[in-house]
Amino acid sequence: MVDVANTGPGPDDRRATLTDRQGHPIYDNQNQRTVGPRGPATLENYHFLEKISHFDRERIPERVVHARGTTAFGYFESYGSWGEEPIERYTRAKLFQGRGKRTDVAVRFSTVIGGRDSSECARDPRGFAVKFYTEDGNWDLVGNNLAVFFIRDAVKFPDVIHALKPDPVTFRQEPNRIFDFMSQTPECMHMLVNLFSPRGIPADYRHMQGFGVNTYKWVDAEGGTHLVKYHWMPKAGVRSMTEEDAAAIQATELGHATKDLYEAIERGDHPEWELLVQLMSDDEHPELDFDPLDDTKVWPEDQFPARPVGRMVLDRNVSDFFTENEQIAFGTGVLVDGLDFSDDKMLVGRTFSYSDTQRYRVGPNYLQLPVNHAKNADVRTNQRDGQMAHYVDRAGENPHVNYEPSITGGLREAQYPTHDEQGPVIEGRVTRKRIPRTNDYLQAGQRYLLMEQWERDDLVRNFGALLAQCDRPIQERMVWHFLLVEDDLGLRVGEALGITPADVARLEPLPGQELTDEDRKRLGSLGQNGSRDVTGLKMTHCVPNERARP
Repeated sequence: MVDVANTGPGPDDRRATLTDRQGHPIYDNQNQRTVGPRGPATLENYHFLEKISHFDRERIPERVVHARGTTAFGYFESYGSWGEEPIERYTRAKLFQGRGKRTDVAVRFSTVIGGRDSSECARDPRGFAVKFYTEDGNWDLVGNNLAVFFIRDAVKFPDVIHALKPDPVTFRQEPNRIFDFMSQTPECMHMLVNLFSPRGIPADYRHMQGFGVNTYKWVDAEGGTHLVKYHWMPKAGVRSMTEEDAAAIQATELGHATKDLYEAIERGDHPEWELLVQLMSDDEHPELDFDPLDDTKVWPEDQFPARPVGRMVLDRNVSDFFTENEQIAFGTGVLVDGLDFSDDKMLVGRTFSYSDTQRYRVGPNYLQLPVNHAKNADVRTNQRDGQMAHYVDRAGENPHVNYEPSITGGLREAQYPTHDEQGPVIEGRVTRKRIPRTNDYLQAGQRYLLMEQWERDDLVRNFGALLAQCDRPIQERMVWHFLLVEDDLGLRVGEALGITPADVARLEPLPGQELTDEDRKRLGSLGQNGSRDVTGLKMTHCVPNERARP
């Protein structure tokens, strides 16, 4: 290397001066301070120590899930209505009030299972997380590109992720591990039919749906509540890839979706989604064959229409990937007035887990970072100190008071908009039980039949190829499940594996598994039940899907 120490700038060099984090000018960024040119080095090399110690810490722990992702910014524009009805009938949330009202947003798209440098062509759920910077503080709507999830109780979340992650010994993602877990967890069937179809590999982020997955509540001005589901519908349409399509792209590019989103925004082709909302009265709905709080189910739209409430446009890319993407943090517990939690068991678990993860990854003061800070609302807290606190939150007029209550210049509690009692009366014993209306096969079968033929063909190929790598008992149990889902699916996957309905007819239901009357009827004539009737059935996650060929 040419020794450029102490040469100083040339006469026409108007570049800014390099400094350390203390603001000290750096006079030599090529050589450590040593005793003689050959060394040894001295201990007081402050510039070197600061530079190398920061380099050692440049990577915060990557997310356990959603490690690979990209962020863009834009705005949400309210329609001021739910379909044709005034939205204030259902929620007092300010960001939805008034046609044309705009709220700044940050959106992070991501894959779930792979690491930070994994392929965006992998078969994997995609994260679709939106941070609304509202006047009442931030609202995080954290969802996926698929409308349902693998499980319905958060206590199983570590298990399903461990099954999908690489083997702890071989460090390979093993089909035998994945389907070992899934074969013993019938509630996964609806998600599997989605994930292993082409929608498990979106063409890119711009042509991808988003779903809140969890059930939330809307609260009106009088404290009345409704259960709600959120759906993002891309204005550009839905496009997905087969395994073959994805392999062709992955041969030359690992980050095609990030590249596509970035380039589209840069050229002014701003992606747009419409936010659709389903509403349901806030009760248990015993008339339904599923529980509205079950994340493995969707709400059929012929019964619960999804109506538009606004649109979202992304028109700005990140200016720094690390500070605005790696450090952006979302949590399902981040709600604003007029929005609330339901009793969804997955939602309760995610609300603890997501924010706890950010405190571990980024630190206890992660909400002081600009990308996470509430931009359009006053932030005043009594929280102090902690790792990486770089300013003191605004508090009361007396700087000596960082507690509440106080009558000497501290902060006070806000006035609740209505009253603190809402929703139905809940009564029950403390217990550990699954929800009673599991019905694990019906919607999975309906979803299969509502797919386009090319999607069904790809789904069968994918199941056949992966299950061929599994142990025979796992193959048989999965074919047994698929025959209960839908004849055509079970017969075709079974044919690929050399397994007939007669081969699995001897299998008993899993220990503790609850079958519906229809399930028991289907079990009595495996493979000979005929197609389910889906006439008139409408589901948001079944909108037309265009095949994106490389």
